[in-house]
Amino acid sequence: MLRIAIICLTSLVLSGCNVLPAGRETTHSQPARSTAAQTMPASPDAQKCLAELGQSGTQFSPIPDRYYGAGCSTLNAVHMNDLRSDLSNVGVSNLGPVACPTANRFAGWARFGVDRAARQILGSHLVRIETMGSYACRNIAGSSRRSAHSTAEAIDVSGFVLADGRRIVVSEDWSKGTAKEQQFLRVVHQSACKRFGTVLGPEYNAAHRDHFHLERFSKGRGGFCR
Repeated sequence: MLRIAIICLTSLVLSGCNVLPAGRETTHSQPARSTAAQTMPASPDAQKCLAELGQSGTQFSPIPDRYYGAGCSTLNAVHMNDLRSDLSNVGVSNLGPVACPTANRFAGWARFGVDRAARQILGSHLVRIETMGSYACRNIAGSSRRSAHSTAEAIDVSGFVLADGRRIVVSEDWSKGTAKEQQFLRVVHQSACKRFGTVLGPEYNAAHRDHFHLERFSKGRGGFCR
């Protein structure tokens, strides 16, 4: 019997054989929170998108594709560190993974929509865009449908910081700011509507009173801008 036990133990060590009773599987104390997609070469469209983002002067890092289940994922996504305006780099705060096509639109809006409006209307260039984030595995408020945030295709923008130290905040300055601050916010809101499929702001509903929701996709024909 001792000889049989030694042989079995040796076999287990060398081959890693399963010692559980037939029909049972190993379990983990914590379920996997995300699953990495199988590593595959980036598609031509993905490569083109990343190249365009780099050409815009944006400083970014591509991140691996991940599936989180329940319709949530971050595919062909990047972390953006700094954007580029006509004059300088533009920081961006509190921003998580962003799908590359959405990142490209955001970079273009920051440079041609926000920074130029800041210089023309407020007399100072843009140094930072403040956000409430991008990716979040959740539904549209009051709905059973997944939000564009659940696939990193939307960004919520809450404010802007200028080189002269001024901070323009959507929650306060949309209706209570100076005339020029209110004009600036409405100009950048309309500029976003030209680049994103869906743009929601303070005049849409109470849930958006403190930010601009910028989404790549359109909720209707010809875009949805409120």
